[in-house]
Amino acid sequence: MHSKPQDPLAYLRRLGEQAAARCDIAMAALMLAVLDHPERALAPYVDHLADIAAAARHELTLLRQVEDAAQVLARLLNGAFGYEGERTFYDAPHNADLMSVIERRRGMPVSLGILYLHAARAGGLGAEGLAAPGHFLLRITLKGRSLGLDPFNGGNVIERLSGPPGLAGRLLADTPAGQPVDDVEVLLRLLNNLKLVALKTGDRTRALVVSERMGLIAPRRPELWFDIARLQEARGSLGAAKKAYETVLRHAQPGAVLHNEAALALAVLKRRLN
Repeated sequence: MHSKPQDPLAYLRRLGEQAAARCDIAMAALMLAVLDHPERALAPYVDHLADIAAAARHELTLLRQVEDAAQVLARLLNGAFGYEGERTFYDAPHNADLMSVIERRRGMPVSLGILYLHAARAGGLGAEGLAAPGHFLLRITLKGRSLGLDPFNGGNVIERLSGPPGLAGRLLADTPAGQPVDDVEVLLRLLNNLKLVALKTGDRTRALVVSERMGLIAPRRPELWFDIARLQEARGSLGAAKKAYETVLRHAQPGAVLHNEAALALAVLKRRLN
């Protein structure tokens, strides 16, 4: 059995400090879920991720064609492990909570995509998330050839991303929807689903908690700190809001709209504090 690697906040803080393009993305998502379920034993979930990785290594390592790799990934995650897209309660928070996703074998595109990335990388494939508005996709690469996959729909191949593309392939490659994103961006997308649900239901306290986790794993993103500042200010935590606005100013480009907005908001806030 695996033991808890360390305190989840320390794990996630170090992830943010490292600012690496790639990380152990499934473990990071699990650490985010632990923050909401501190009473649960972590070992069964870590063991499950290890089982996925072991199966992927066994099935993928000797493959030579990316098309075969895509089929194997789908057969593993959708077939052997039983993961499917949650269609009935799509926006439910548990669909963005990796512990709940593992328990239920149901999730939203980004949470399922994290498991696909985990399996693909364990099996020696190149794998990265793609910036697809409104729907998370991923790209796997083997021997210089790539395919796009849809983790929400059983790992279906969506479009060839390299080689001689047709018009659809060129469109996918040349637009933001075809651009790879780093792992922290994927995790931010996971958290943003939780934040949006909280805001939609009027739970600003929960929205602030999730926003602070976003700032923890991406501490140099000024737009995240601006959201934190606004939420802190709305709940009357003016000192915390002041610190968040100051963090925006440290990381935003001077003269940029966000920098100017934060400077103005901070000036108004200081008058309130005085």
